[in-house]
Amino acid sequence: MNRVLLSAQIIERKALRYTPAGLPALDLVLKNESEVTEAQSSRKVTLEIRSVAIGPIALQLNKMEIGSPIGVTGFLGMSRAGRGVLLHITELNESI
Repeated sequence: MNRVLLSAQIIERKALRYTPAGLPALDLVLKNESEVTEAQSSRKVTLEIRSVAIGPIALQLNKMEIGSPIGVTGFLGMSRAGRGVLLHITELNESI
C-alpha cells in the first residue's frame, strides 16, 4: 500500500498551471515538524517534501496562504524529472 497522511504547512507554492487534459495542477513544497517514537526513543523530525495537487484540490490549495497549516492524504511517486519523491495530494483533511 502506498498511502501518506501528513500534517504540514505550505512553505512554497508555484503558479497554478493546467495539464494537457485541462485539469488545474499546483506544485507545492510542504514542511512537517513533529516528534515521533523510534526504538522506544522520542525523536524530532523535520522534513520538506515536494508535492502536487491536481483538480479541485489544486484550486483549494491555490487559495491558501503560505504558512497555512494543512492535513493531506496522498501517495508517493517519482518526480517528473525522475529523481526524488513527489507527494501526490489526493485529499485535504481538517485535522490530522
